Amino acid sequence: MLTGNVPILATAFDAQGQVDLASIERLVKFLLRQGIDGLALFGNASEGYALTEAEKKAIFDRVKALTGDLPLVAAAGGASSQVAIESINRVAAWGAQVAMVNPPAVVKPGPEEAYRFFGDLNAACDIDIMVQDAPLMTGVSLPVATLARLCRDFPAVKYIKVEQPPTTLKITELKDQLPERIGLFGGLNAGFLYEELARGIVGTMPACEFPEVINGILQAWGRDRQRAQTLFYRYLPFLRYGVQPGIGVAVHKEILYRAGLFSTNVVRDPAKTLDAVTRRELRDLTDALPLAVLQEAQGAA
Repeated sequence: MLTGNVPILATAFDAQGQVDLASIERLVKFLLRQGIDGLALFGNASEGYALTEAEKKAIFDRVKALTGDLPLVAAAGGASSQVAIESINRVAAWGAQVAMVNPPAVVKPGPEEAYRFFGDLNAACDIDIMVQDAPLMTGVSLPVATLARLCRDFPAVKYIKVEQPPTTLKITELKDQLPERIGLFGGLNAGFLYEELARGIVGTMPACEFPEVINGILQAWGRDRQRAQTLFYRYLPFLRYGVQPGIGVAVHKEILYRAGLFSTNVVRDPAKTLDAVTRRELRDLTDALPLAVLQEAQGAA
């Protein structure tokens, strides 16, 4: 089972807005040095919605060549079963171990339609599926009863990424109803990681610029929960800053750019980079906290 720290890989662009594979390679090597349990591609924090299929393939191939046997999660799916099946089978053929799938979000399904959608995927796809329960992003709410039913009925469903606030309450309800084989992951930039661990998640999928922070919390959790809590609360202002709708991706990229891993802080239109005031606020915040990504940059200077 996939567990632990599985960050979402940010996508680097050059000054012309094209995918910058050299910057992505620097980021992946940094993550491998710090130690991660898996890596997720093409999620919301990856700007996967703004990438062409050819760009995704080029990124996946470069990442796979660098990571070897490290489990890779690839966001896939679509607005219909037919589109989603093609997308999921594509990332499976590339070598992903898990497909992270949202329910359709254009014509929004009710519980029964969502159940049938994941049933179609179960029948047609030969890859483990992670259901992304992220109604703040999709506008689609998946009730606990629906999630429990599709987990019981569809063997391909192995994980749920719980991102419906309050995540803690939903995690507890799911733990009461799900079979033991289902792994629950936290998201939302690990903003409730300490509480979610107490509720029974097996891992978390935050942004990618602070892997050592997540590793420290996860490692302390098994030995010294007071230490885990102290570390979590120390970084909580930073975690919440990176989950703000509309600027979260730009926040992550600004740090990676400052660290020298990314050659630019470019986000794809119509998204915008941070304004000067927000950039200054972020610098004040990170100056108060040790981050390995920035410490490495200072050491190399």
